[in-house]
Amino acid sequence: MPHVALLRNLHPDAEARLRAEPGFTVEVVKNPHGEELRDAMTRAEAIVVRATPINAEFIAYSDKLSIVARHGVGYDQVDVPELTKRGIPLTVTADANALSVAEHAMMLMLSLAKQVRVFDENTRAFKWSTTDAPTAWDLAGMTVLVVGFGRIGGRVARLCHAFGMDVLVHDPHVPMNTVKGAGFRHAKTLEEGLAQADWVTMHCPSNAANRGMVNAGFLAAMKPGAHFVNTARGTLVQEEALAAALRAGHLAGAGLDVFEREPVDAPNPLFGIPNVLMTPHSAAGTVQGMRRMGLSAVGSIIAHFTGQVDPDNVVNPEVLRRNA
Repeated sequence: MPHVALLRNLHPDAEARLRAEPGFTVEVVKNPHGEELRDAMTRAEAIVVRATPINAEFIAYSDKLSIVARHGVGYDQVDVPELTKRGIPLTVTADANALSVAEHAMMLMLSLAKQVRVFDENTRAFKWSTTDAPTAWDLAGMTVLVVGFGRIGGRVARLCHAFGMDVLVHDPHVPMNTVKGAGFRHAKTLEEGLAQADWVTMHCPSNAANRGMVNAGFLAAMKPGAHFVNTARGTLVQEEALAAALRAGHLAGAGLDVFEREPVDAPNPLFGIPNVLMTPHSAAGTVQGMRRMGLSAVGSIIAHFTGQVDPDNVVNPEVLRRNA
C-alpha cells in the first residue's frame, strides 16, 4: 500500500486522482520543514516536491522512499546523483508547464515593448497621451534570440514568429536542420545570435556547464538597446553584471521571473532599476498549468508503482534499467 507525501498542496483534481487510486494513502505536508518534514518522510514511499531542496540529508530521512516526482521541470535543487545512488527515479512534469511559461515570456516581452507599467502609472496620474510618454516598440520586425530550443523554447519561438518577429535559435544540443525545419534561423554560436538580437529570451536548464553564463561578456555581446528576458532559471544570470548593463544603458530593459536566490528575501542589485519588470517565479502558476503539473506528477507516481513510468519523464533513466 504505497504512502505518498505531498510537500505542499496540489491542484484539487490531482490530489483527488491520487486519493482515488486503490491502495494508495496520501498526506499533505503543509509546512515541509523541520520535524514535520522528517516525520512525514519516515512514512513516505513517494513524494511530490515543489520547492523543498532534495539533498543527501533529506533522502536520509526515509528508508522507504522509492520515487521523487518534481512538480515542474527544474531540478537544480535536487541531488540527482544521490537519488541515483539510492536507486530512486526523479520524474518531472515535462510538457505540463511549457504553454504557461511560454505565454509568460511573451507577456514580459510585450509589457516591456509597450511600456505597460509606465503607461499605467501615467494614466493613474492623469498624464494623458504623449505627456511624459516613454518610447514603445512593436515586436514585429524585430529579431529575437531564443536560447534553448526545448519544449518551452520551441513554443516561444512559434509565438514570436506569430507576432512577426525574426526568430533566431541557439541550442548546442539541437541540430541546425531541426531548427531550420521548424522555420527558424539557426545561430551557430551564441555570440553570433547575441550580436543580431533585439531580444534575448532564456529557455535552457541551469547546470554545471552554463550556470552564470549570462555574465559581463555575454551582456557586452548583446546589441546596444536590446532587451533580456529570463523565465528559465535565475542561476543562469550573474545579477550584478545584468544590473550594471542596465544602469549603463547598454540594455533597454529586462523581464525576469527567476532569480539567483529564491525566494528573494534580501536586497537585490536589480531592484530599483526602473526598466526591469519582475515576477516571483510565477510563470507556470496558472490555474491550468498547476492542474497539468499536478496531474502529471501524480500520474508518474501511480505509473511507478505499476511498473509503467514513462522514461521520457525520468531525469535519471539509468535507475529504471538498473531496477528492472
